[in-house]
Amino acid sequence: MNMKENSFEDTEKQELYDLTLRAKEAAKTLATLSSSQKNDVLAAMAKKLKTNQAQILEANKKDIEYAKENDLSDAMVDRLLLDEERVDGMVSALHNVMNLADPVGEMSQSSLRPNGIRVAKMRIPLGVVLMIYEARPNVAVEAAALTLKSGNVVILRGGKEAWHSNNAIIDCWHQAIEACGFSKEMVCIVPSQSHSAVNHLLQFRDTIDLVIPRGGERLIQAVTDNSKIPVIQHFKGVCHLYVDKFADLDKAEKLLKDGKVSRPGVCNSLESLVIHKDIADEFLKRVNALGNEFGIQFKADKNSASKLDNAEVASDEDYHNEYLSLAMSVKQVDSYEAAIEHIQNHSSSHTEVIVTKDIDRGNEFVKRINSSVVMVNASSRFSDGGELGLGAEIGISTSKLHAYGPMGLVQLTTEKYVVTGQGQAKHY
Repeated sequence: MNMKENSFEDTEKQELYDLTLRAKEAAKTLATLSSSQKNDVLAAMAKKLKTNQAQILEANKKDIEYAKENDLSDAMVDRLLLDEERVDGMVSALHNVMNLADPVGEMSQSSLRPNGIRVAKMRIPLGVVLMIYEARPNVAVEAAALTLKSGNVVILRGGKEAWHSNNAIIDCWHQAIEACGFSKEMVCIVPSQSHSAVNHLLQFRDTIDLVIPRGGERLIQAVTDNSKIPVIQHFKGVCHLYVDKFADLDKAEKLLKDGKVSRPGVCNSLESLVIHKDIADEFLKRVNALGNEFGIQFKADKNSASKLDNAEVASDEDYHNEYLSLAMSVKQVDSYEAAIEHIQNHSSSHTEVIVTKDIDRGNEFVKRINSSVVMVNASSRFSDGGELGLGAEIGISTSKLHAYGPMGLVQLTTEKYVVTGQGQAKHY
């Protein structure tokens, strides 16, 4: 069936479907643009962000007012907030993406078959990506930069709490794209805040190629359950720090402070501390001091809770929680094996860290823990696309198909086979 033959009695559904048709058409052009043409758009967007900074920050103030009036959490307000420094961060992210190698058109795995045909693989865009996210208006910059550089059209559907900020940023995108002579549909925004709009979009598998939800667990589960389109899940970040009996406790304390205190409302912050019993008494003194200094609330096993001033005894559910605040769970274990088992049973497949001076135990931890990012003696806060060399990220996938971990340009492409011959036929 020709896509344009589809029609719906529901006006909202029809308008959204028409939006996806325009996006699909724009994707055909975007896929053919050179790296320099795409970089021109990114450079224009960087300038627009600074030129329109006052309007963006004014729009953000409206969203912050809405958030406070509706008693949104401190973590949500922090994600939502824009200031001059964060705008500069978005500009920096655009320049970082400009400097990244464009994966589109890359050839690999070239081989000559016995019959003389040459078989290779070429990286190509996915097509149209629907991005559904909450708060964090910087996503409208970073996600669109990555999709555009990788040759994909993005349809952005942010949360109602960031409505004004997102629209101000998308206006900048449209100005930048049109100034470079291309269709503004290369970056689209869903013009409705209704839940029905999302449900409609999740049915359009003939015009949308991939859905990426970023936000709370309920949002991601709802998208996964209702979508007819492939979904890459970005579930919660229950990140663990395991302090081994062979740990350097000064390093462990530094990684705990950085992972929990520096920015507790992000998905790569630490949510659970696992401590080997042999060093527990000594290290819990440091944990208690840190908790008292920064007001950290602990959900701990009975033994550990007795040594912490701001603690209550944890339930098993507490070890599954993503707190996104100055709170975390604590578990004291009798052995390395018990630490592995605890993390495996409570991991959200995001990021896990071991602190140890024993190289073999560190290597064993890497082999046995199958989260998307596994670290030895390094802060969980490095679990980020920019920190890992991707320039920026569209999210951190906790699904093993089609991408796992921070998603950058390469993860927003797929591969096709390219076969070159000299007239070879299989039978004739």
